[in-house]
Amino acid sequence: MGIFREICLPGQTVTDFRWAGAIAIALAACVALPGNEVRAQGGGLKDTFGKIEFPKLFKRNQDTLEETAQAPDGPGGLCLLPNGDFIISCHPFFDPEYRVMRLTRDGKWKAFPNLQMNVPGSGASPGEELDSVVGICCDEKGVVWMLDNGSRSETQEKIVGWDSKRNELQQIIPIFAVRKTSFLRNITLDPNHPFAYISDPAGGDDAAIIVVNLSNGRSRRVLEGHESVRPQRGVGIQLDGKFVEVKRADGGKTDFLSGVSALAVDRKGTWLYYGPRDGTTLFRIRTDLLRDAALSPDSLKTQVKGFSVKPICDSIAIDSKNNVYFTDIARGSIDYVTPEDDYLNLHLLVQDPRIVWPGGLKFGDDGRLHFFSNQLHRTKIFNSGKDVTEPPFYLFSVKPLSTRFLGGIGN
Repeated sequence: MGIFREICLPGQTVTDFRWAGAIAIALAACVALPGNEVRAQGGGLKDTFGKIEFPKLFKRNQDTLEETAQAPDGPGGLCLLPNGDFIISCHPFFDPEYRVMRLTRDGKWKAFPNLQMNVPGSGASPGEELDSVVGICCDEKGVVWMLDNGSRSETQEKIVGWDSKRNELQQIIPIFAVRKTSFLRNITLDPNHPFAYISDPAGGDDAAIIVVNLSNGRSRRVLEGHESVRPQRGVGIQLDGKFVEVKRADGGKTDFLSGVSALAVDRKGTWLYYGPRDGTTLFRIRTDLLRDAALSPDSLKTQVKGFSVKPICDSIAIDSKNNVYFTDIARGSIDYVTPEDDYLNLHLLVQDPRIVWPGGLKFGDDGRLHFFSNQLHRTKIFNSGKDVTEPPFYLFSVKPLSTRFLGGIGN
């Protein structure tokens, strides 16, 4: 799955943001391979353009990095309830006991929303059991939307909405717009309309965005195979001294789940921002076009626009001043781009040795940017069946550029 593919920007529909300079920054964490390929390398800042110097924000933001909790298993997703409680999905690659957990005020992690929905055969109603949750988000009303991709037991993919204030089931929506290769990854909500947007990296060539109408439960698969959702050819991750790869049954190697992953909607709900995990370009498309079921697939693809540089990442977040933040997997850092320099340059917000495969970027009511470190590349699927993770799995927060934020939604 996810074999490296070449990415070509779609002609006149892609925003021109001075690619000569942008490419140099986008490749800052990459090394050249034979055949002019590049792969991101953790800790490496050299390429054919020489050493890249990042803005001197390291020490200031390093001082604001706070460890907020330690998760019992490697998180796959993160959200915060209106009262500030943490909710995490436990990534299925860790074989966790529970699918989703909540950090209570007494400092204990408990199954969320209840034990029955987390443990098969323990009493949940048919269709309510959670099988394999990765993407998770919470709306302003306190409804937690859990994206169950069914990968553990090959069950039907679905969205489960749980009202955390009333402690009751809100909605279950089966997702039928999937492929055999699907692995539904992240979910974000439209702030103005009853719609959700889901990333499906699938097998790379068949990666897509899934648009879900929360009112009628209908789902559509859009932009499938488009350059903006496929992994970029020759871009991959090197961590712990080796490339992150999975061996196929035929003995060959593949880069797993490298297609579209991170996605987020801006504060006004106008744009959906997204990109392949293994890619150096962040794309965007208008949400009204995604909601228009009458628009043809070919017409929709012409509306995709290149927006900024990006690192290899699984998560993004946008504040009220339109600064975009990324989890930089290769460097173990949080990066950002800003409108002040037309989103041309990738800046370093914070970096720390404890940040290992970061994800789950979310703004909290405390004005801080929250995220986790899950060591995903050390799980069995990437290490010939051997788990080499090194707990604890940290949850962190850091001071963002702007304390005015976009709360309640995101991936």
